[in-house]
Amino acid sequence: MANPLIKITNIKRDFVLGNEIVYVLKGIDLEINKGEYVALMGPSGSGKSTLMNLLGCLDTPTSGTYILNGKNVSHMKDDELAEIRNKEIGFVFQTFNLLPRTTALDNVALPMIYAGFSKSERNIRATEVLKQVNLADRMDHQPNQLSGGQRQRVAIARALVNKPSIILADEPTGNLDSKTSLEIMKLFGDIHAQGNTVILVTHEEEIAEYAHRIIRLRDGLIESDITK
Repeated sequence: MANPLIKITNIKRDFVLGNEIVYVLKGIDLEINKGEYVALMGPSGSGKSTLMNLLGCLDTPTSGTYILNGKNVSHMKDDELAEIRNKEIGFVFQTFNLLPRTTALDNVALPMIYAGFSKSERNIRATEVLKQVNLADRMDHQPNQLSGGQRQRVAIARALVNKPSIILADEPTGNLDSKTSLEIMKLFGDIHAQGNTVILVTHEEEIAEYAHRIIRLRDGLIESDITK
C-alpha cells in the first residue's frame, strides 16, 4: 500500500484562555489516502474547525505528528507552512474570500503569483480552470457582478489552480440556496472524479452524504469513521 496522503498520529491541540487550558483535540489518529472524498462532521465545539485548520496547515498541533504528502508539517515555521499551503492545499470557504475589485481571472490566478509563475502562465492556467467550472464567459467579471454560486465556482477554480494535493472545503454551501448547493456539490463530485482528494467540513447531513467517507468528531475525538 502506498503511503497515505495524510497521516495524523495522536494529534492534540490546546488553547490557553486566561488562566485555564482548553483541550480541543484530545489525541486524534487519522489517515486519508490520495483520491478520497471525505466529510468531517461534528457539532459545534467538537473540534472539527480546529482539525480543519491543522489539516490545512493554518495552525500547528500542541503535540503529535502530521505527515502531509511525505513531509512532517507538525512543527514547521509560519513561512514554511505558507509555502506548503500554497503548493499542497486548495481552500474553498463558505464566504468565498474573493478580492472585490478584481476579475474572476485575476482572483483565480492569485495563488500562482505566490508560486512564482509568469503572467502568461497564470492566465493560461486560470483560464483552463475557469472553463473547468463552467465560467469561461465570466472571466472578466468582478465578484459583485456574479451570483453566489458563480462566486463559489471562482473560489473552487482558485483552489484548483496550483494543482494541489488536497481540496479543503469549509461549509462550501453555507451561503447558497439549495438549488445552487446541489450544483456546487455536483462540481465537487466532478473534481473528485478527476482524481482530486476532497475534504469537506460540514454540519449538514445531506451535504456530507456526497462524500464517500464520513468522519464524525465529538468532544475532541473521532466518534466514528465510516466508508460507504
